[in-house]
Amino acid sequence: MRDRLPWVILSLLVIGLDQWSKTLISQHMVLFQSIVLVPGWLNLTLLHNTGAAFSFLYGAGGWQRWLFSAIAVVVSLGLLIWLFRMPARLRVLPLAVSLVLGGALGNLLDRVRLSYVVDFIHVYHDAWHFPAFNLADSAITVGTILLLIDMFFLEEQRRA
Repeated sequence: MRDRLPWVILSLLVIGLDQWSKTLISQHMVLFQSIVLVPGWLNLTLLHNTGAAFSFLYGAGGWQRWLFSAIAVVVSLGLLIWLFRMPARLRVLPLAVSLVLGGALGNLLDRVRLSYVVDFIHVYHDAWHFPAFNLADSAITVGTILLLIDMFFLEEQRRA
């Protein structure tokens, strides 16, 4: 049990940093305000996303809040159980799961408390714009990439 503590702490750190950054941005910016960080590439833009990833089902009437919240709870419980059942010697897999778990819970907190997810990182170039995201989304993305790396390149190590 004690060997899982660093991974739980990592998930809590992701949640904490995500919530802190969203609070900071929300306190110092107004909705739709944009601050250029790197001209032509990166802005801080405060948005409220009632949908899921890439604003999927944005503006669907409100029912999606509870659907996405329920999905996040079920996935988070599954990830937590998986984290506690994996062998202690693993490093990449629990790192990946901890990042995804922290990100999922960070966005879940927004959905439950606010009825939307605070997004503010806006990457773009010329007419191309990537949907705005936040630190929780970043943790989920990095965690998913690490899961894929583990699955495709480290599975043999896991079995040994």
